[in-house]
Amino acid sequence: MRNLTVAAIAAFGLLFISSGKITAAEAPPLFATKSMTPELALDLARATLKACRDAGFQTAVAVVDRSGTLQVLLRDRFAGPHTPRTARRKAWTALSFRANTTDLADNTQAGKEASGARDIPGILMLGGGVLVRAGGELVGAVGVSGGPGGKADENCAKKGLEAIEDKLPF
Repeated sequence: MRNLTVAAIAAFGLLFISSGKITAAEAPPLFATKSMTPELALDLARATLKACRDAGFQTAVAVVDRSGTLQVLLRDRFAGPHTPRTARRKAWTALSFRANTTDLADNTQAGKEASGARDIPGILMLGGGVLVRAGGELVGAVGVSGGPGGKADENCAKKGLEAIEDKLPF
């Protein structure tokens, strides 16, 4: 039987802790995942929208689940018409690349090795997409659009996460 390394198993989405090599036969055939409830996703979106309002911004906030599917979208009354789509794309990009989009925006600038990632359909390399983790596991992402720049959008998202951190087990 061919031996697989822990990294190879992780690449297939399995979380398996091992101090050495395991065979494919030893890998668990099923694994459990965590998901946000619609209520938690809505709480996160509301807390993030509040953080944006407190900072004086009219924004849209999107929350996607662990598969990148939209769970909640809130748009403040004076947020621009582009902001709902932009917020969703920021959340989806963060989730897809498993990184906050402010970091991705810096690492994919023209002339950098990863610049080609900007050409992937649906990707939006602008700050404001932040990962959501619970118990060390990635459960989704939140995206914000409408603040005066990606860093401001990201700050709103992080404050929204802080506001609900007691609901995210660690």
